[in-house]
Formats: sequence, structure tokens, C-alpha cells
Amino acid sequence: EISRPGLAVLVGVTHTDTAQTAQRLARKVCDLRILRDPDGSASGTGRADEASALDAGAAVLVVSQFTLYGDTRKGRRPSWVDAAPGPVAEPLVDAFAAAVADLGLEVARGRFGADMAVDLVNDGPFTLVLEA
Repeated sequence: EISRPGLAVLVGVTHTDTAQTAQRLARKVCDLRILRDPDGSASGTGRADEASALDAGAAVLVVSQFTLYGDTRKGRRPSWVDAAPGPVAEPLVDAFAAAVADLGLEVARGRFGADMAVDLVNDGPFTLVLEA
């Protein structure tokens, strides 16, 4: 749980992902200038729409989400063959969360493999898909 504005990051892992992928994506997520900065002071740009999570000191909620790799092109049931199995995915989700924390941001975690109810308020038009 995060109790202040921040990012909810749903992390899907596929078979070709590595620890380096997790590091690179963590840095990318934290550097994206997608947060509001009302007076432009956090980013140093003076623009209200250009703060990164690092600029703003935002909290980050990291939740593993294997369904991001669901394939619905055939039939009526999703295929999960593109999603990495738990023993491969869990350490990479952990590596992603650790990389975000290493950058100095507060990180909250979902529980890997758990059936969870995740509530979030999507404030603004930003829902992005990032891939390595």
C-alpha cells in the first residue's frame, strides 16, 4: 500500500527477460516524466506536466501481473505460454522492485502469486505499456 500519489506498476515477465531487463525497466519507469509538478520545481523544467517519479520522490506500488502476457488471438481462452513461470518470474519482479528502491524511492509490493484486490485511482490519462 502507498498512501500518497505515486505509480502503480504492474510487472509482467516473459521468457526472455533477465535481471538486466528488470534494472533497465526500473530506471525507465522512474525517469519517465509523466507526473504533475504544479509549479515546475521538482523537475527543474518549469513545466507542470514534466516530473518523473525520481523528481517528485513518488512512491511506487509493484505488483506482479502474469496476465499481461495473455494471448487471446486464438479461441475463447487466453494462453499464458508467453508468461514466464513463477520460479523465473518471481526473482525478476523482486529485482525490479529492488532496483526502484535502490534509486531511492519508497516501494510497496504485492504478494507474488497471490489472488489480490488492488485498488488504484488513475489520475490523468496515463496508462503505459513498457517493454524491454
